[in-house]
Amino acid sequence: MTEWFGRLERYTFLLPGLTDLLQILIVAVALYYVLRLLVRTRAIQILFGFVLLAVVYFAARLLGLNLISYLMGALFQYSAIAALIIFQPELRSALARLGQNRMLWLFHQMEEREVVEELVEAVERLARAKIGAIIALEREVGLEEYAAEQGTKINAKVSAELILSIFSPYGPLHDGATLIGGDTIMAAGVILPLTQFPVADRSLGTRHRAALGLSEETDALVIVVSEETAQISIAHRGRLERGVTSERLRDLLTGGTIMVATPAKR
Repeated sequence: MTEWFGRLERYTFLLPGLTDLLQILIVAVALYYVLRLLVRTRAIQILFGFVLLAVVYFAARLLGLNLISYLMGALFQYSAIAALIIFQPELRSALARLGQNRMLWLFHQMEEREVVEELVEAVERLARAKIGAIIALEREVGLEEYAAEQGTKINAKVSAELILSIFSPYGPLHDGATLIGGDTIMAAGVILPLTQFPVADRSLGTRHRAALGLSEETDALVIVVSEETAQISIAHRGRLERGVTSERLRDLLTGGTIMVATPAKR
């Protein structure tokens, strides 16, 4: 028995210490949050592609396939630069989220209730009149680049009347999105990126796809009014909630969470 314990002591260095366990835990948590950020984006498919290439590379090394190993090794030399380019939108979004405080919501240090009521009134009137609209509300990730690239700068205080005039069917700005930051309408007539995921529900139009597209790239809360059904929808972080009532809209604008996932994507 003493001899057996003596042999066992030779391998005690393999046992992880407290510091090792702490490092493993930190790395595991970091990987978990990285995968959570990527799970509903195009980047997860690209990540699987990188993993497959790595498997092929190590298999080639094990089987002695020198030419394939050399080519794959040369490819991986530039993989870090390629990853920065490919994952640029996801990296930008992830870095922006690092500074977010979940206890804060839509409008920081502002008269939130007044702005929310103006938005709710505008959306209710748009829905009753069956006027299509898409309104993006800025949160932690700024929407300035979307406002700067396209659309018309407004820089006016949020009001129901102004929103209604913007989406008037005969107005020049009604087809695009209106971007709101805090209590200010930043721009109108903005063309948003469409979601890159196939959407199973074919009843979703361009406005809904644009709302999903922006919500996948930023943490904006995007309101959509359908001109065909007068239905109100909300998109946030790649999820879409349809059939939103005025009470539910008010709740979402003051801190509620999206409860219904987008239609299944293939």
